[in-house]
Amino acid sequence: MRTVIKNANYFDTTNLSFAGDSTIVIEDEIILSVGETAIGSADAVIDAANQFVLPGLIDAHVHFRLATLNFHRLAELSEVEFGIMMARLATETVHRGFTTVRDLCGEVDSLMRAIRTGLVVGPRIVRAGLSLTQTGGHGDAESGRRPVPQWAGSMRHNSFGIVADGVEAVRKAARHVLREGSDFIKIHVSGGVASPNDPLEAIQYTPEEIATVVREAQNRHTYVAAHAYSPASIAMAVENGVHSIEHGNLIDAKAAAALVDHGAVLVPTLVTYFGMREAGAKFGLPATNALKNQKVLEAGLASLEIAKSAGVSIGFGTDLIGELQNLQNREFAIRSEVQSAHEILHAMYVVNPKLCRLEGKVGVIKSGAFADLVISKANPLDDIKVLADPRINFSAIIKGGVRIL
Repeated sequence: MRTVIKNANYFDTTNLSFAGDSTIVIEDEIILSVGETAIGSADAVIDAANQFVLPGLIDAHVHFRLATLNFHRLAELSEVEFGIMMARLATETVHRGFTTVRDLCGEVDSLMRAIRTGLVVGPRIVRAGLSLTQTGGHGDAESGRRPVPQWAGSMRHNSFGIVADGVEAVRKAARHVLREGSDFIKIHVSGGVASPNDPLEAIQYTPEEIATVVREAQNRHTYVAAHAYSPASIAMAVENGVHSIEHGNLIDAKAAAALVDHGAVLVPTLVTYFGMREAGAKFGLPATNALKNQKVLEAGLASLEIAKSAGVSIGFGTDLIGELQNLQNREFAIRSEVQSAHEILHAMYVVNPKLCRLEGKVGVIKSGAFADLVISKANPLDDIKVLADPRINFSAIIKGGVRIL
């Protein structure tokens, strides 16, 4: 299948500017060439005159397995229900222009296989698989009383993560998720909004446990991402080798400096807190969670300013759960309060591909890259908020050479 896009004023992510009208030739799922003036034979031709051609959007923090914000229902879903709901979420994601995502928690292998084989329309997924958490940590999501463990190294798991305590247990858990094909490892080192029993500022895991997981990841030539809010948890994580900090809303200047010193990346996810404030109660978010959400919501934009001022490498993520995932593109508008259009596009097209370990394949429009493209009616450099409303501003979405819109 050969597709030609003519009059393509395409976005060059090397210098973060539009390169002027060119011809983009797509062969199957790969960009064959950029810049040809002659169209030649083609199975489909798209005229992008007076529009703006961008690489497919990239979200570095999604959760397909968290298929609903109603946590009581989530705990009772069958695998068939999970499959149906996750497939819908994946299809809606790519229809918003996000052609590549980084999934941070849970079993998504079957969804990935369904997308690869064409059973489901969805984005390219890079995943952490089962996340690692300590007993009583943010990822310890099972409700009710639990029996006392029979020995210190005992582990529990569900379709979202593994509860593991101590160096040997986290080593075993890390090796397991890598064996299962995870592209990187996610751990929890602080409290969170969605968990009712751990304070946001709680520090989870020890330096020794974190360093053990990092070593196992490095041995497989990959890295560790850490859910973290508090300055102490952020600093502890990066000082022990964690490469990416997810959220980071309570960051301070000292923790930001630690990120810079250790070459780590921050992935803010601001829109999810706005979503939970506006619709959390409707879907059963408990009052205790809502209080924690308000705290990180109020700190969100300030955390972005602190990281930006310190020179932290910043990625682009959303962290939306279930029914709130339709707010995904709103992250662009929220970030525009602090970041310029160039900074936001740099986060998505330069930082995110590195986190996904797909440099040169996504986030670029060049020969040999995946044919993932979004055609916008308006210039996002003039107003980044045009990317916040794909229904109005996108005239075409192409993922892997297949036109979605």
